[in-house]
Amino acid sequence: MAKLGKRLKAAKEKIDRNHRYTVDEAIKAVTENATAKFDETIDVAIKLGVDPKQSDQQVRGAVSLPNGLGKSVRVLVFAKGPKEQEAKDAGADYVGADDLVEKINGGWTDFDKAIATPDMMATVARVAKVLGPRGLMPNPKVGTVTMDVGKAIAAEKKGKCSYRIDKAGIVHAPIGKKSMGEAALKENFNALMSAIIKAKPATSKGIYLRNLSISSTMGAGLRLDVNKVQGDIA
Repeated sequence: MAKLGKRLKAAKEKIDRNHRYTVDEAIKAVTENATAKFDETIDVAIKLGVDPKQSDQQVRGAVSLPNGLGKSVRVLVFAKGPKEQEAKDAGADYVGADDLVEKINGGWTDFDKAIATPDMMATVARVAKVLGPRGLMPNPKVGTVTMDVGKAIAAEKKGKCSYRIDKAGIVHAPIGKKSMGEAALKENFNALMSAIIKAKPATSKGIYLRNLSISSTMGAGLRLDVNKVQGDIA
């Protein structure tokens, strides 16, 4: 813990709190300061000018990042019959129905994404209390409740980034691993931001993008120039 504290303190000392970084500057600085012994994830935090308490101002969706997320994704699929075989052929790591429900209710959650065909949602509902808090519940809004399980599995395996606003009006989302390099991370960042901008609720008034920051798993956050980001995306 002492080493972690020293590393984080050293990283913070390199940050100019009054400076608003460009995307290139931020990604370069964040990756250079990501000195942990593991491949750190690069994350984005986006403060939005919406009221998350209002049902018509929810911001939620998913975007396929052009360079993936830099990690292997374990996909579980709830399906029966022909769709079960389709899921297996598409490379799903786990496929089943009641057997998976039993395992999950027993405490097993060794997977990263869950997909279900629409007819399986009554079965999936039996583990909603386990999957929901972990962000693993299949949802049609992010493409994980679908009859096209093959396409959904391929998207998740490549690196599909799901995003959802929290109670504080902030979206937290990964854009990849340090090892992917600055160019790939920037492409992923632009894809995510484009999706977030397009997801602006019609009822949202005033400034939509309030604050933006980029950080690594063990590093401090760098605040971005929001106007510059919007101009580049547009």
